[in-house]
Amino acid sequence: MTISPDSIIFWQWGAASLNATIVYTWLVMALLTLISWLATRRFSSGTKISRWQNLLEVLVAGIRDQIKQVSHQQPGKYLPFVGTLFLFIAMANLLNVVPGYMAPTGSLSTTTALAICVFVAVPIYGIAYEGPLNYLAHYVRPTLLMLPFNIIGEISRTIALAVRLYGNIMSGTVIVAILLSLTPYFFPVVMQLLGLLTGMIQAYIFAILAMVYIASATSAHAEKQVPAKTENQN
Repeated sequence: MTISPDSIIFWQWGAASLNATIVYTWLVMALLTLISWLATRRFSSGTKISRWQNLLEVLVAGIRDQIKQVSHQQPGKYLPFVGTLFLFIAMANLLNVVPGYMAPTGSLSTTTALAICVFVAVPIYGIAYEGPLNYLAHYVRPTLLMLPFNIIGEISRTIALAVRLYGNIMSGTVIVAILLSLTPYFFPVVMQLLGLLTGMIQAYIFAILAMVYIASATSAHAEKQVPAKTENQN
């Protein structure tokens, strides 16, 4: 029973190899690029818009609303990163309905790469808002003794992001494979549909958690700006 797409090798030459994880990741990126092109090639600001544009506007508006609710900030600067995470994971999981396809999110290497992207993005957004010194000062508050614990916390939540997504996708694959061997008709179909729902939920959770981590790095600065604006108005 094949659990991870890492074990499927399409091409190998010496130490270099091309496995299913890489191929299906490229496939997902190609499909997202194609869909983006189709949805944006005939943008209209009038009342009559295409179905592609209508679908895209609904999707973007939904993501913006979720970002605003989580961060209590303007979502424009976070939308490209968080939206890309959600769309990639959602598309990768939805394609599971295609026979022979295996979601690249079922590979620990893919989920780790996504988690590392969040790990890098959090300090980038934090430093952009507070400056390097003010942001790094959070690691030594309230005392310098908290520095190793705060660093461990950053690393552990990155590992948790990667393992959570990988574990949920892999477990769904294992359950479907077991049921397929026991009852090859009805139950696998039901579990496949359940797996699609789980995949969408995991895409949502991953994107929300990424936004929570980014918001935690910028909320302190945002809170400092509110009193200042209030005083100016008075």
